[in-house]
Amino acid sequence: MGESTLKARLQREMHEALKAGDKVRLGALRMLSAAITNREKEVLHELSDDEVREVAVREVKRRNESIEAFEKGGRADLVEKETAERKVLNAYAPVPLSEAEVDALIDEALAATGASGPKEMGKVMGFVMGKAKGKVDGAAIQAKVRARLGG
Repeated sequence: MGESTLKARLQREMHEALKAGDKVRLGALRMLSAAITNREKEVLHELSDDEVREVAVREVKRRNESIEAFEKGGRADLVEKETAERKVLNAYAPVPLSEAEVDALIDEALAATGASGPKEMGKVMGFVMGKAKGKVDGAAIQAKVRARLGG
């Protein structure tokens, strides 16, 4: 398997950020690089671009959680830093699906699974999450599916 093009881009962008003295960007890219390296050690192979995107999604999710916590704690300085890092990391995550695309995917899942009640939520969630691969927030999807199935 050849080198991941996203990993090569990450190395190039880290070098550019270092030369430009962009500390926040460099820090965020280094954290992503470390997360990718850790994941490679877990799975014992070089990550594909899709796997790199999955790692980026997890890192973006961590920033979202931190931002929420810092907002509650009144730490505007840290909210600003995490928001800037999230923006950098989002460039490596897949483009999220729009509301219309999410609704269409749920419709497709309901038709494919024949689900009609709350007990079949797992089947619908599995279908949607399998097709959306990191392009949606699971909690938001779960709320939409629950509403549709009357849970």
